[in-house]
This record gives sequence, structure tokens and C-alpha cells, in this order.
Amino acid sequence: MNERELVLLSQSGDKDAFAQLYTLYKDKLYRYALYRLENQDDAEDAVSDAVYSAFYQIGQLKKPESFSAWIFRILYCSCAEIIKSRAERRKLKDINDMTEKLSYDMENTVNKTELSQALSILKPDEREIVLLSVISGLNSKEIGKICDMTSGSVRSKLSRSLSKMRNFLEG
Repeated sequence: MNERELVLLSQSGDKDAFAQLYTLYKDKLYRYALYRLENQDDAEDAVSDAVYSAFYQIGQLKKPESFSAWIFRILYCSCAEIIKSRAERRKLKDINDMTEKLSYDMENTVNKTELSQALSILKPDEREIVLLSVISGLNSKEIGKICDMTSGSVRSKLSRSLSKMRNFLEG
């Protein structure tokens, strides 16, 4: 049976036909994801997500002969989501590390006046975000609700604010 026939059968609900399509593509999909993500676990997750999505969306494929491009587009999007998630986790970890350091410094600084001065160089909204994060221990989502901002905007402002303060204190 050729690929086009397998696609048509899959679209009509034949799970075995889809399994045969998967068998035809699994190695290529995995190699692409592994090359793009450079991590076996992430590559396996991306392929799994893509195949799952393809299985449930195969009825939406208009041209059976476009199956290859279609499933790779789904995999491309799955990989992009993993890359985006990694970047967010890395950014959040960096912010948490800076927040912990600043919190420690705030508690242990000999000259509290310096810290007050560092806070004073910030704009009011930046100062509020730093205080809500460092002093109150709130996360970016909670701060976003309070300040009517997205959690991503909160994390960006917090990161820039902590950097300004660090530069002031080190300078």
C-alpha cells in the first residue's frame, strides 16, 4: 500500500494505517527533532506530541500527498514549543537566582542606606515589582495580577530592575 492510500485510510479512522504511516516516518521525525533540540528526551517528547496531534488532526489534511510536509510542520511547531519553554524556564531560573542573591544581600547588607539608594534609582513600577518579588516572595503571575501586567512583562522588568540595582551596588 502506498503512502497516499495509507493517509486516506487514516483519514477514515483506520488506526493500523496511521501506525504504518508512523513506521514510515518515525526515524526521520526523530532525527529532525534530535538535531533541532539536541536532547534525546526532548526529541522524543516533540515526536510524541507531533504524532499525537497528527493522529487527531489527520482528518483536516486536505491533500493526502502533502502528508510529509504536514507532519513535519506539526513537528516543527512541537519543537518550537519546547525551545520556547526551555527559554522561559532558563529566564525564570536566572531571575530566581538574582532574586535570591538580592534577598540575601538585603538581609545581610551592612549599609541598608545603600540598598535604599539602589531602590531609589528605580522607577516606581520597577521598585514595586522588586519589593513584591524579593520582600513579599510573590511570583511573576501573582505580581502581574497586582500590577495589571503579564507575567512575562513582570519577569522582564524584574530582571532589568535587579540588574540596575546590582550595577549600582557594585559601582
